[in-house]
Amino acid sequence: MNKITLKIDGMQCGMCEAHVNDAIRKACGERVKVSSSHTTGTAEILLEAVPDIARIKTAVKAEGYRVLDVNVEPYEKKAFSFFKK
Repeated sequence: MNKITLKIDGMQCGMCEAHVNDAIRKACGERVKVSSSHTTGTAEILLEAVPDIARIKTAVKAEGYRVLDVNVEPYEKKAFSFFKK
């Protein structure tokens, strides 16, 4: 699983977050988990394969926002355990 963090310029409200999330979902074309925050100016994407970053940037730009930075890193799901000591 991969975690892609985008630094996005131009998000001002919750509706901006929704627009960015929808654009990313359409660009990835597969099951993807996306969350955006206008307060931090970031969007986080979790998915199995590494997506086409250029396609995501184009989709976000088409909505009127600008991707300033992209960080791709491996991500491991954290399992909840009842047996923690």
